[in-house]
Amino acid sequence: MQLSEEQRMIRETVREFLENEIAPDLPEADRKPLTKAQAIDYMQKMAEIDLGPYAEESFTDPVTDALIREEVSRVWPSLQVTMGMSMAVSMFEIFSERTRSAYESEYANDELVGCFAITEPAGGSDTKVPNTTAEKDGDEYVINGEKTWVSNAPIADVAIVVAWDTAQEYRDMFLIDKKTASFETRSLDKLGWKGSPTGQLFFDDCRIPAENKLSTAVMSAMADGRLDPEDSFLGSASTSGNPLNTLFATMRNGMASISVGIMQAAYEAALEYATDREVFEQPIGQHQLIQEKLYNIRAGLETGRLLSRHAAERIAAGDPEARMLSSLSKGWVCEKSVEVTSEALQVYGGNGLSTEYPLERYYRDARTMTIPDGTTEIQKLVVGYELTDLQAYT
Repeated sequence: MQLSEEQRMIRETVREFLENEIAPDLPEADRKPLTKAQAIDYMQKMAEIDLGPYAEESFTDPVTDALIREEVSRVWPSLQVTMGMSMAVSMFEIFSERTRSAYESEYANDELVGCFAITEPAGGSDTKVPNTTAEKDGDEYVINGEKTWVSNAPIADVAIVVAWDTAQEYRDMFLIDKKTASFETRSLDKLGWKGSPTGQLFFDDCRIPAENKLSTAVMSAMADGRLDPEDSFLGSASTSGNPLNTLFATMRNGMASISVGIMQAAYEAALEYATDREVFEQPIGQHQLIQEKLYNIRAGLETGRLLSRHAAERIAAGDPEARMLSSLSKGWVCEKSVEVTSEALQVYGGNGLSTEYPLERYYRDARTMTIPDGTTEIQKLVVGYELTDLQAYT
């Protein structure tokens, strides 16, 4: 697809900023999870170019968002994950007065960190009927349950939590803040995204204002003018007439865009190494098998980029197939990134295994991409259902 002049300028601005301000900290900054202070510092830096939860103006166009995710993830996927999962911060003003008052100082000084909690220990990819419950009690909801594999969980002030509304008998999202509702957390270690903190959340009779139910908060904010539907995190288009489907489709395709960024970095590194590294008095890139690997790497990169950007266009247009395309993109592109980074690592030979070179990090990050926001297997079932209207799982 052809980028607009504005999109090309955004891409160059983001790339230059990341190379100058973020890349010099790597790989050291990715060796262990960011502390809260470190995460805030990086997100404040990114706000200088209107990226992340602290940005004064955000890019709501899904195509531009995909482009930005590619560029950030080309340098550091962990930073993109940390910023993306803090999206609760960008919605902060639509929630209850009790929550806003508790974090007035942090919000004003761009020191608020958020997370988005879906997955449960017993449920995995089954998110239709979460075990975490929200029971109405007067003008409050009482939240009970547990979430796992939540990015930013150990450092989050506020969490947007998918829970089952017991009165309405459907799932919704609820904003829970740590000061007034006091949820507990536990850190988890993982293969990739080493710089992004991950953990579990525990809710034991956490009481939140009824206004912190997302659907209620959105409708109230739209009614009193605090939220413009065209500028909201839900975007101007709605997939299948359901804002939650639009949100999930955007998140799934966002994972594909992160994978494209990782593939771009792996391709650039493999190409440079293949042309510089000499064996038997000639560059290894002159060997046929290395050229075949570069072919496979570039083919996977370009195909993945086209698919993820096409899905972003369809999400922006509110296309009925956007949900299917986002799952197709998430499943195929994330798996392809594992193949691409593996091929690139192989170009490096033994050096590819060394932590002194970036390929082992690219490979670990790519391998991580196939599981969050729905495993590849679940994406295949979603696509199958959308194509046939036949449910392979309940």
